[in-house]
Order: sequence, then structure tokens, then C-alpha cells
Amino acid sequence: MNNFLCPHCDGNIRVGDNVIFKVRNKKKQSGLLLLSPQIGNYTSVKHPSFEIMQDDYLEFFCPLCNSSITSDIHKNLAHVILCDESGKCNDVYFSQVVGEQSTFTTDGESVHVAGDDAGRYTYFKIGDKFKKYF
Repeated sequence: MNNFLCPHCDGNIRVGDNVIFKVRNKKKQSGLLLLSPQIGNYTSVKHPSFEIMQDDYLEFFCPLCNSSITSDIHKNLAHVILCDESGKCNDVYFSQVVGEQSTFTTDGESVHVAGDDAGRYTYFKIGDKFKKYF
């Protein structure tokens, strides 16, 4: 089983078949959002009373240390660490915009891109830190 870790506290945020995040919507309301651990699977689960709308920006936080996991690559991307069963770890960046399907997995040498909307984060729209992977 792959583990997903917070880049700040290294806490494991995967439980069963979900990666768990605290998120804050544009109304500054907080809720829990459960995402699939499969790269490219954009299903999510939330409490029905927590309001999110298509194209809304959600800020993602670690549910353990409460740190924002917004990446320093692009303000719309969150950052977590994915470690496989052998202990090999990769950085994963994914969109914090509701309905936007963009995920990038990098081992520091190459980037795997997933999602229909990944093209929104091209070489010309991202920061210098990520440009070296293209």
C-alpha cells in the first residue's frame, strides 16, 4: 500500500482507501475531504453540509499538523509526498480547484502528468522550481 505524507510533519494522511485533508472553502468554512489514493482518480467524499462549488479554490491543509500544503510551485497546486511499499518517495502536486483534474508526480528527475486539465500548468505558467522537470 502506498502512503501519503504531509510535507511538513511527515504524518501519514492515508487511511484505508482515502487520503484525508482538511480544506477551507471561499467562505472560510472548513471541512474534511477524502480523496482517492490512485493518481488520476478524481473521486472525492465530503460531508453533505460542507459546501463546495465547481471551479472554487479550496485551500488544503494537513489534518494532523494543520499546515497549509499549498505548493511553492503554483498557488493552485497542493503538495504531498507519496511513498511506495519499497520506501521510494515522490512529490505529488495536485489541483486545489474543484473539478480541475491536474496531478503531477515527480521523483526529481522526471514528471508524470495525469488529468485532463494538467495542461493549464505548463512550463510558462509555473515557477522556476518546476521548470527543470520539463
